[in-house]
Amino acid sequence: GRPPPPTESRRDRPRHHHLFVEREHHNPATMMDDKQKIGIGLTSFGLLFTLLGIMFFFDRGLLSMGNILFLAGVTMTIGPKRTLKFFVKRRNLKGSACFLGGLSLVFVGWPFIGMCVEGYGFLVLFSAFFPTVLLFLKRLPVIGTFLSLPGVKHIVTSIAGRAQTLPV
Repeated sequence: GRPPPPTESRRDRPRHHHLFVEREHHNPATMMDDKQKIGIGLTSFGLLFTLLGIMFFFDRGLLSMGNILFLAGVTMTIGPKRTLKFFVKRRNLKGSACFLGGLSLVFVGWPFIGMCVEGYGFLVLFSAFFPTVLLFLKRLPVIGTFLSLPGVKHIVTSIAGRAQTLPV
């Protein structure tokens, strides 16, 4: 006859809980759930559509789509409660008003003025995140090399040296 099929030890098999497979080795601090991954994708597409809308002479459709995707992405990344809490914080009210007012102006049909107002609101709201973003960008191959050039490095260091924590 045939030899018996090889047996696996319990330790080598993944443990099944309902429909999900539990992984043996994971670090909860570095893992993102699927909603956060989708949120980062939506935020990225929102920024891309906004950039394209600006490049195509303030195209109202692209700018509106970029705004919707950006807000949906931020909401999915950090959650609806934290998003609402972020926008209504006392120190963020001026930035929130400008950001959402500019967004409304873009929707109504004044894309240039709306983007100027929204851009100011974006800077006020998200300027505390810039140091974290720059620290991340410095680790990327091509962008990190550019950010390490002598003239640029001074500016990057002055911005990135401000804060090392996220303001959410």
